[in-house]
Amino acid sequence: MAAPASLSNSLAADVKSLDKLRFGAGGDARGSIKEAAKQLESLFMRELIKSMREATMKSGMLEGAQGNLGNDLLDQQLSVQMAGLPGGLSEAIERQLAKQMGGTEASGAIGKAGAPQARTTISAPAAGPGMAAAAPTTTQREFVQAHQQVAAKVSQASGIPAQFMLGQAGHETGWGKRQINHADGTPSFNLFGIKAGSGWTGKVAEITTTEYIDGQPRKVVARFRAYDSYQASFEDYARLINQNPRYAQARQQTGSAVAFADGLQKAGYATDPQYASKLSRAINSTLRVQRLMV
Repeated sequence: MAAPASLSNSLAADVKSLDKLRFGAGGDARGSIKEAAKQLESLFMRELIKSMREATMKSGMLEGAQGNLGNDLLDQQLSVQMAGLPGGLSEAIERQLAKQMGGTEASGAIGKAGAPQARTTISAPAAGPGMAAAAPTTTQREFVQAHQQVAAKVSQASGIPAQFMLGQAGHETGWGKRQINHADGTPSFNLFGIKAGSGWTGKVAEITTTEYIDGQPRKVVARFRAYDSYQASFEDYARLINQNPRYAQARQQTGSAVAFADGLQKAGYATDPQYASKLSRAINSTLRVQRLMV
């Protein structure tokens, strides 16, 4: 069923809606505050629903990738429907944002279009049971901060959301801790684990990696593409996703982290049978980091 066109009814994980709120604040500050508060409550409610689902004993009847995707999409839609109700969390967030934008808080003025803008600091809601792990780690914050400008630049040219690329690069490299290096220890700048196939004519780095063969992890020696910079890695990844026909379905799912990740797994981006769920969690971690930076 197609989602309604109204922004207030868009999916909570829709990155384009969040960006629209961010850049549209100068035109209608009051309306943007209300929608931003509703989006934040929706994101919080989704994490709460997810933690409750994970804490519930599973029957085993709907386990697997398809069941996980269905649950994620259901949680996402429920969080949208629950957000913005009278007396809910969004009203408290809205009051705090309005107070800061009104000048009573030094850290949070949203300026007019084209004017320098200070960051708005919003206190995070108190975490419920099982929510502590949702807080971004220092490693995740540093990784996103280090690469977000390049990701944003490549996103403008490719149409792939910067948050999706940052989340995937973070997942592939352990948020920068497990990057692919050459034999002499120098970096290959390969953030996305893209292998060097027969058609690759550039530099190569050979490392031992884990591949899943018949569902079982195996250590194998593989050849990976190497670049001269991290920007070149982002650009090559964007070309791969946009130009390779096998990723055509994933390219059509840039409005949902879950659907995009599922599309990549179905296309065979990685052999890990849990790749889609791991990638969607990494993208959500990136979104949480960026919300804290707003």
